[in-house]
Amino acid sequence: MTLICIEEHAVDRSIAEAAAPVLDREAPYLRRQSSSASPVRPGPGRRPAVDMAEAVRLGADLGPDRVRRMDEHGIDLQIVSWTSPIQLVPADRALPLCRSVNDRLARAVAARPDRLQGMAALPWQDPAAAVDELDRAVTELGLRGVLLLGRPGAGFLDDPRYLPVLERIAALEVPLYVHPFHPLPQVQQAYYAGFGEKVTAELSLGAWGWHHEAGVHVLRLILAGVFERLPQLQVISGHWGELVPFHLSRLDDVLSPGDTGLSRTITEVYRSNVWVTPSGMFHRPQFDFVRAVVGLDRVIWSADYPFLRLDGTREFLGELDVTPEEREKITHVNAERLFRLTGR
Repeated sequence: MTLICIEEHAVDRSIAEAAAPVLDREAPYLRRQSSSASPVRPGPGRRPAVDMAEAVRLGADLGPDRVRRMDEHGIDLQIVSWTSPIQLVPADRALPLCRSVNDRLARAVAARPDRLQGMAALPWQDPAAAVDELDRAVTELGLRGVLLLGRPGAGFLDDPRYLPVLERIAALEVPLYVHPFHPLPQVQQAYYAGFGEKVTAELSLGAWGWHHEAGVHVLRLILAGVFERLPQLQVISGHWGELVPFHLSRLDDVLSPGDTGLSRTITEVYRSNVWVTPSGMFHRPQFDFVRAVVGLDRVIWSADYPFLRLDGTREFLGELDVTPEEREKITHVNAERLFRLTGR
């Protein structure tokens, strides 16, 4: 069983340091996320988060140690992306930092193209510069897609200022991974604050808040008609679709094409333009539901390294009630098709 995992991350300390002033202002509770002072306690079937300091250390490595861990857990290929908030750094530093990390990732891929591929970071502060860096990253460096950590700015990607970037992503036929990050400060304060530090932090982030925000992000792209205008644009949504698949029927019931002005239902757009990964959430009921609602032609595997442990990845896949053909789809065939990896 060939296994390709597509939401596997790298961390860049320079970007983290440059974005720190904004994060300290907008999301000071991030410091409590999966900290060693309050570790996630494992339970039956749970995969506890890696302590954040350890995850940052592991994420900085793009060399032999990463490949060794892949070997230990039977992962044949990682498609690596930067989980560093480039859009929060000062505008004059965004492009140089993007070029630096994209160059570094491309060098790591060139050293082990059989084991690593990559997705680009873009300077969302300047959409024109983002288009240029996207072209360079894909056509010159050979990166296979784009990952956006959270929002591109104060708003979401349906803002018309980002349309040139989306148009170029679609034209290059590479996917866009819409990854969660901290919610808008006013939303966080109204919805998630008021509890103990640990509860407030995790409710705002990995327990609920950032999944909801990332799901809304994808829904806004659908409802704004972005996929009507750009039918080739393909978006990836982690954590089993960031809650959206579990509400698609309700969305269709309440928002018909007559309401939205779209030519299709929300579910039909979703099944044509969105791909779903588990992001290391290896829970059978969620898999079964997504299989029924979205379909296995749209599922691609991911372990969310280094923020979750790689233990149990192959074991979970081996225990699924799927045909050999279905297992091949979700473990590598779908990824090869979306990222155009055939003959790599």
